[in-house]
Amino acid sequence: MTRHSPTPAVVPILSAANFVIGLGAFVVIGILNPMAETFGLSPSEAGNLMVVYAGVYAISSPLLVSATGRIGRRRILAVATGLFALAALISALAPTAPVLFAARVLSALSAGMVTPVAAAVAAGLSPPGKQGAALSMVFLGFSLSQVIGVPLGSFLAYTFGWRIAFALVVALAVPCAVLIWVRVPAGLHFAPVGLPDLMRVVGNWRLMLAVSFTTLFLSGSYVVFTYLAPLLSETMGFARNGITAVLTLSGLGAVAGSLMGGKLTDRIGAQQTLVLLCLAQMAVTPMFSTLPLPVFAVMALPVLWSLFGWSFMPAQQVRLIIASPQNANVLLALNAGAVYLGAAAGSAIGGALIERSGLWALGLGGGACVCAALAVLLMAGGWRGPRSDPAAPSSIAA
Repeated sequence: MTRHSPTPAVVPILSAANFVIGLGAFVVIGILNPMAETFGLSPSEAGNLMVVYAGVYAISSPLLVSATGRIGRRRILAVATGLFALAALISALAPTAPVLFAARVLSALSAGMVTPVAAAVAAGLSPPGKQGAALSMVFLGFSLSQVIGVPLGSFLAYTFGWRIAFALVVALAVPCAVLIWVRVPAGLHFAPVGLPDLMRVVGNWRLMLAVSFTTLFLSGSYVVFTYLAPLLSETMGFARNGITAVLTLSGLGAVAGSLMGGKLTDRIGAQQTLVLLCLAQMAVTPMFSTLPLPVFAVMALPVLWSLFGWSFMPAQQVRLIIASPQNANVLLALNAGAVYLGAAAGSAIGGALIERSGLWALGLGGGACVCAALAVLLMAGGWRGPRSDPAAPSSIAA
């Protein structure tokens, strides 16, 4: 990527883009019940809105990033954000479930070009040794969508109808696309990346094993997260206010976790950070299978769970950049796809658990997924992982 002097506005705008993407992707979690009622779907069938979105994103993101590697980054970010707004508008007006599912496909295709490109731009413009902090700030927008966007969307949906939640996405995505076009520097280009580069990375089992950690770790979160509203409704008797409160607290934990992850990565290293987070999630996630609990415990649980669950991204991105600096652009795109593959897998596993055993099994299922993530992490790099070369990540820029 052509090196430019970073401007103070770039990172906040990239963070804002991630906020909109996160809101549009995950707002369905807080409005699952009213959407299911509108279209006559069961909770597991409505959960397929996340499965479809995540699956399409996971497959299309690395392909689209590779295919558009020669196009300016500002143009890609602005156009993709505009398409995301269009998909949200279609969702808000959807008369039938198939139309809503089709809109989710368009949302996933456009989002798959925003998140990895934003991460690569932030890493490429950051000075050596500061990639963790920069990536955590960009990912902070994604976390903020959990603390502000998803609970707000849930509250509006239960008050005015679920369609208003998608209208909110439209209202935020349009100005965000304009800001990207106005503020992100023109002329930012990646070193040429094409489908052969993607195939070369996909054929490297060590790199793909490193990427697979993201899928396994996040699947442990989404086994629970996708079905959190019906879980709380059945076990705790929570309605609009209770569900909104839990989602808000979970979002606060996600924001703190995003910042904590960047600091831990720069302080103790990416691999060690990820091992510690796995151990923490293995202890916390199974607690969701013990509901009902006292209300104060139910309010504290999602804070800890999100704190540890959303701290991993800066560490994982830095770990991938260190592992193969020359393939960093492709790896970041694959990692972004792996986020949604984890969401799809976790949502599908959660739906299967509900059908087979009931909502109570979600916590145990999520904990088992995190155990698998730790096993893959240790297999790929042990405790320390690849040694950090402070100059290596700068090779993203050409």
